[in-house]
Amino acid sequence: MTDTSSPSHAHPVRSGIATGTNFAAAALLFIVGIISLLQGISAVANDDLFVVGVNYVYEFDVTTWGWIHIALGVVGLAIAIGMMMAATWARIAAILIAALSIIANFLWLPHYPLWSILIIALDVIVIWAVATWDAED
Repeated sequence: MTDTSSPSHAHPVRSGIATGTNFAAAALLFIVGIISLLQGISAVANDDLFVVGVNYVYEFDVTTWGWIHIALGVVGLAIAIGMMMAATWARIAAILIAALSIIANFLWLPHYPLWSILIIALDVIVIWAVATWDAED
């Protein structure tokens, strides 16, 4: 009698869904990385592009925030490429970088709320997709 619970005998539909979920999470992380990279480049290139609101506790110069977003974007792109290659390290790193991106964009809210809300929403979806993907399938 064969054991159908082993990964080598996984159901093809489940395997397809798992692969699709991993690829979708990688694609979303790639998009978040591009958006963060463009947002950071815009902040570094031209400080007048962003609407700067009232001062708040976590105040940085807009150029500093730009470099933070550039770094998050580049790391996010690298992790997304790792996820597309099905690297195990990329799953853990994707959750970590998405969480850091959520924190950075929450602190960036007073400067540019629409971009921040968009990126936070995409990061939450990335965390959900990576955390619910079952590597055994």
